[in-house]
Amino acid sequence: MSIKTLSLTPQLYDYFLSISLREPPILKDIRQRGYSHPLGRMQIAAEQAQFLSFLLKLMKAKKVLEIGVFLGYSSTAMALALPPEGKLIACDVNPEYAEIARSNWQKAKVESKITLKLAPAIQTLQELLQQGEGGTFDFVFIDADKDNQEQYYEYALQLVRQGGVIAVDNVLWYGKVAQPEVDDETTKRIREFNQKLLRDERIDLTVLPLGDGLTLALKR
Repeated sequence: MSIKTLSLTPQLYDYFLSISLREPPILKDIRQRGYSHPLGRMQIAAEQAQFLSFLLKLMKAKKVLEIGVFLGYSSTAMALALPPEGKLIACDVNPEYAEIARSNWQKAKVESKITLKLAPAIQTLQELLQQGEGGTFDFVFIDADKDNQEQYYEYALQLVRQGGVIAVDNVLWYGKVAQPEVDDETTKRIREFNQKLLRDERIDLTVLPLGDGLTLALKR
């Protein structure tokens, strides 16, 4: 028994992975190559990708929206968890990242499940609503720029169905959110966003200390 979540020492973290991580070889290859990228720290952790996949299977999700693709690791993991008829709409604005992501989707044989929207995400979200896609998504994963995070969330709430889930990454922001002396704009925005969701009566909320902090919002 413990009255709070354990801190994971390097030794305990390795053990945690050794008893929990079931990673297909293709996904491991994509993840490891992603970590070698100069901005590889933007990629989610292996255990986080596995959790998202587990959650999609638990929900029997068929329609997913990802805001922020980077090199395609998280979208590949989620697409692998979807049934054959499942669909994932992936939003990003960086053509260089998108090309790497496409290559990874092809290698994992999930490209047929994924539709890439290479445009500012807010524009894509507005278009989806205009096309009558509101309330049709089972799951939304937000892992993009923090300046627009609140807008992404508000659009996601309109796009996800009742009982659907919105997952938001980086809510613990490398621990900076808990350090009062840190007052840069990004950290302050994330603190404000976290407080907004805590008070939001439109959702049920849980926050997991997984990866860099993962919020799950269940639409009521």
